[in-house]
Amino acid sequence: MKILVVAVGRVKEREVRAAIDDYAGRIRHMRPFTEIEIDDGPGEAVAAAVRKAAKQALIVPLDASGAQRTSRGFADLVDRWSAQGKGEIAFAIGGREGLPKSLLGEAPFVLSLSQMTLPHRLARLFLVEQIYRALTLIRGEPYGM
Repeated sequence: MKILVVAVGRVKEREVRAAIDDYAGRIRHMRPFTEIEIDDGPGEAVAAAVRKAAKQALIVPLDASGAQRTSRGFADLVDRWSAQGKGEIAFAIGGREGLPKSLLGEAPFVLSLSQMTLPHRLARLFLVEQIYRALTLIRGEPYGM
């Protein structure tokens, strides 16, 4: 299973970038993992960039209107998605305006990290931490800090 995070914008704060990179490294010890940063722009340009980056992967957009899951429930979803198709998952994080409705509408599942509005950089950190946590749950390993 390959995991991809496609995110609008760049994380500039050193501490947040370091934390994201730490979790990304942990994920890479278990599964192929890539993070792609794309430029913000008009809705359809963002949607096209997400689709291009995702290639054949299952696109899971993040949006406040999506479904929320517990960490265990998210792990179950990741496990199920990894068994479908090519086993590639692309999580998409929007910019200030979120992701375009067209991308949300075509996705089989839209994920919400919280009903609260999260700053883009923290949403990305939260997502990669939850991906790491999901993989440890799937493997039956203790969650390591």
